[in-house]
Amino acid sequence: MISRLPGLTLPERVWNMARRWAVAWWRILYLGAVVLVLVLSPSSYGKGTRRALARHLYLDTAPVLLGFTVLAALISLVLTRIVVVTALSYGLSRYALEMVIRVLVLELIPLTAALFVAMRCTIPNGSQLSRLHQTGRFDALRRQGSDPVRIELLPRVIAGVFACVTLAALSCVVALVLAYLGVYGFNLAGLPSYTRMFGQVFSPSVTMVFVLKTLFFSLAVALIPMAAGLYDIGERTQTDSELGGLARMFAVLLLIEVTSLMGNYY
Repeated sequence: MISRLPGLTLPERVWNMARRWAVAWWRILYLGAVVLVLVLSPSSYGKGTRRALARHLYLDTAPVLLGFTVLAALISLVLTRIVVVTALSYGLSRYALEMVIRVLVLELIPLTAALFVAMRCTIPNGSQLSRLHQTGRFDALRRQGSDPVRIELLPRVIAGVFACVTLAALSCVVALVLAYLGVYGFNLAGLPSYTRMFGQVFSPSVTMVFVLKTLFFSLAVALIPMAAGLYDIGERTQTDSELGGLARMFAVLLLIEVTSLMGNYY
């Protein structure tokens, strides 16, 4: 990126790059604050917005729900089998199920759901938002007296958050059921010990970290691609804009994951 700024000294190139990153992060924070205000405002849910919101909620969740649930089920079965067999070989079978739940439910599924929603829904929605802006859709809405952020951006952000939370919640339930079946089979003999172990894993602090992590994951994958599509017009090519938004999104997801690991295990 620095090499694309000809005619400038190295400190000037570094300064320009740092300024671009600072502006990009500020725009994300500003857009998040605007979306939060709009979400809490009853006037944001007019007839046109409700129709667009319902359409995006369906399109961003329903087509991917079955596929991601099947993928999560396959991952759960494979991972449960690997962990159980490995634990048995080392005489640690009593810890196998707890390890599966900690790795699969607490860490792997929320991150996988966020990445899946980002690749399947929110990044394409950010590109679509950029095209709408370039074709004059936002200017047309302003001339009609409508707010383009409320009409075009807000439904996409809410739908992204909803899709991420829904996929993560449903897949966690499926993983918990399949983990039990993979260890105890189709009987209720292990249910008391399983529920006891589940309560030990999901302590109040761990549950709070899990819920907050899933929520922040969904906000990151919903907001950052929208900010890239809304603000990066005219500054760089569309490919550079998408790559920049993708890099910022991965950085935020990594930061959230590291913070959650520190909260759970330190």
